[in-house]
Amino acid sequence: MKKIYWAFFALTLAAGFAAQAQDVYVPYNRDVYHWIDRYQIKYGDQVPSLQTAVRPYGRQDVADLAEISARNARTPVDEFNTTYLLNDNWNYTTQENNDARPILKYFYRNHTDLYHYESDVFSLRVNPVLHFEVGLENQSEGIRYVNTRGVQIEGSIDERFGFYTFIGENQVRYPEYVVDRIRRDGVVPHEGFWKDFKEDGYDFFTARGYLNYALSKHVEIQLGHDRHFIGDGYRSLALSDYAPPAFFLKLNTRVWKLHYMNLFQELVSEFRRGGGDKLLPKKYMALHRLGVNVTDNLNIGVFEQVVFAREKGRFELQYLNPVIFYRAIEHALGSEDNAMLGADFRWNIYNRLQVYGQLQLDEFLLKEVKARNGWWANKQAGQIGAKYIDAFGLNNLDLQGEVNIIRPYTYQHRSSTTNYQHYRQPLAHPMGANLAEFVGIVYYQPIPRLMLTGKAIATRFGQDVIANGDTLNYGGNVLLPYTTRVSDYGNEIGQGITTNQVHLDFTATYQLRHNMFLDLKGIYRRADAEDNTFDQNTTFASFAFRWNIPQRLHEF
Repeated sequence: MKKIYWAFFALTLAAGFAAQAQDVYVPYNRDVYHWIDRYQIKYGDQVPSLQTAVRPYGRQDVADLAEISARNARTPVDEFNTTYLLNDNWNYTTQENNDARPILKYFYRNHTDLYHYESDVFSLRVNPVLHFEVGLENQSEGIRYVNTRGVQIEGSIDERFGFYTFIGENQVRYPEYVVDRIRRDGVVPHEGFWKDFKEDGYDFFTARGYLNYALSKHVEIQLGHDRHFIGDGYRSLALSDYAPPAFFLKLNTRVWKLHYMNLFQELVSEFRRGGGDKLLPKKYMALHRLGVNVTDNLNIGVFEQVVFAREKGRFELQYLNPVIFYRAIEHALGSEDNAMLGADFRWNIYNRLQVYGQLQLDEFLLKEVKARNGWWANKQAGQIGAKYIDAFGLNNLDLQGEVNIIRPYTYQHRSSTTNYQHYRQPLAHPMGANLAEFVGIVYYQPIPRLMLTGKAIATRFGQDVIANGDTLNYGGNVLLPYTTRVSDYGNEIGQGITTNQVHLDFTATYQLRHNMFLDLKGIYRRADAEDNTFDQNTTFASFAFRWNIPQRLHEF
């Protein structure tokens, strides 16, 4: 990975003093991003630079969108939401209403930040991070809890550099269905290294951070350790926020109707607890996506990614080429790497409805697809969905429906050094593959500070069969090599132990003050396996206090 460091250094020197203003990013919080997406559907044709399939979004784009939304707000709820977005991005707009009476002269001189400083050459924002949650479920005894304390810092230097860091220390006691996933994979969902806490809890650090620099008015480079999300759906079939943060180098080029993004990541190919201190094996991913605003309300994107590893953790220099076809390079090198192709689209209709979709091709052979014989290497995933804003004429009632279909063995490869996972966690859909899923979401904001969210996620998937200590690989677990597949032909979605699962979530969130939330949550989860070996019936209720941190969601 040293070569990526040198690439960043060389590009920085080449840019010299020609750089324009940098752009820090809005931390990825699904609740806040729902508001941004809502106003993008309403007014996004006036902010074409915000291409929503690449997340997180830049603060400047969000501030521009909020300014337009504020001028068109017709309800107290929309006025409150747009004021929130303007205040949260106050250093990118002149339309914020953020002044406050300070505490002890220096603290909370505005509504958004514990401490801030701004001058012509330097800006700084410092905020505490807290998440205290308690809950009860029917599958285990004792209180389930989350205890997170941390800090979030961001700012800019000379209008060229932007920086961001998030550090949190956590002790968590999960519901039993999450513990089952930890037992299966040996990792805590969304997190990296962890250790036991008391009898049945988990202790871990969460750390994210990046430095970004504007090489020119239209080209930006970013180096850091964070998550990314590709697509407009609730799920992503290309790159999601499920796996833990990873080291990355990213180039963003925005010009005319185009947004071209290059992402290079260093991933952990395998993790096992115990054995003392040792360097975990590395692998890498290179991904690029070209998004085009075909019209003011239609965006189409194509993307490609390749996962690979070399001896002694070396990076393959040929994949640093930002404008080449990765599949051609993979073949030229010997075709040992895992190359994938994909496309997505987002179409806003009459500023009320958005239709979106995504297609991921892991392997594809047209002859075998036409034969409809269930060939194992026809590994594809597809998504289609829609968002309906102010549904049925009711203000601030927003609906979303989405269907995801992923064929068996998608994302699997020969070994852990080339499969589509990081730290033993899927890089795309959290449940892996071999599934068909429907996601339905209702958002209703009856008063400015109260958001009611209901989710229904129905999934039909196939589990692997464990017989005599051996695992029969039916294509759902991305950690298994496809060389252990059960059959070359006759593969279909849901094969193995066919399981039907329903995950229902109702959450009432009240915003006490800027980025300070109270959550009342209820979850009902039921899984029925055809052989009755994996039946679960979970009810979970919790109450949470959150400050500058999103909800922890375990929707698998």
